[in-house]
Amino acid sequence: MMNQVPPRYLSRLRDAFGEKLQENVVLANYTTARVGGPAAALLPVHTTAELELAVRMLWEMEIPFFILGSGSNVLVSDEGYPGVVVINRARNVKIDLHHEPPTLWAESGANLGAVARQAALRGLSGLEWASTIPGTVGGAVVGNAGAHGGDMAGNLLLAEILHPHGKEVWPVERMAYGYRSSALKSATGKAVILSATLKLSHGDPVEIQARMDEFSRRRRSTQPPGASMGSMFKNPPGDYAGRLIEAAGLKGYRSGDAEISPVHANFFINHGHATAAQIGELITTAYRKVKEQFGIALELEVILVGHWPALTGQEQH
Repeated sequence: MMNQVPPRYLSRLRDAFGEKLQENVVLANYTTARVGGPAAALLPVHTTAELELAVRMLWEMEIPFFILGSGSNVLVSDEGYPGVVVINRARNVKIDLHHEPPTLWAESGANLGAVARQAALRGLSGLEWASTIPGTVGGAVVGNAGAHGGDMAGNLLLAEILHPHGKEVWPVERMAYGYRSSALKSATGKAVILSATLKLSHGDPVEIQARMDEFSRRRRSTQPPGASMGSMFKNPPGDYAGRLIEAAGLKGYRSGDAEISPVHANFFINHGHATAAQIGELITTAYRKVKEQFGIALELEVILVGHWPALTGQEQH
């Protein structure tokens, strides 16, 4: 992949961020699927202030960028990404027990599962559903992450948004949440989540922990181990993507080291040396077979990063 960040801009980024800025970094090391080619540049940030500085500079220089948190729910092409990947490690969390309802404020790089467990330790209920989710708070806010009957739309009070013209605080209503979608999901690069305030409620710590343990047990029994992105497709109305892919006879279908899991057909597993193109072939096959047999056009839940010419019609970044 050719480095598409102009040298003069790389020089400015080096001056601003010093040794933190890395060049031509393989993104497979930063994604849960363990696939993905090189980024022209990679920049870890550890505070909201650093995130804001980086994003403002990239907007000013008109350099394409992508913000990566835990690396789940994304599929990076083998060609990589021709801009700057910002690794969001801004993870500060503050809990307010003195107002009703109690709230939790978190920077966007905080791990959502860890945030849920912190709340539980303080006897706060409402995020039990999130305790097994590996993604970040920012990713969950953008994608309306959910599990076990809960989702971000049910917890979010406010989100601090950075866009090219300044900062705003959005109430949950402005997010226009739908199933695994929001007003920001299709606006990658045009707005960035800096932090979120979540509403909780007081509860019995023992009961909260019991619910989290049950969700964890259920996850282990139904979701396959191994390197994956999480759920590949959104569930269509009134049905389940995994059921449809299984009914199409694709459980265990492989392309190289990439496999549609025999445990849960909506999980595509990298058995060690899979390429993004091989996973893309599984996506195309599953989409085509389900469309042919059931007349249902599955929609990706994962975000495609980089160049994906063979996956036309799917949203890419």
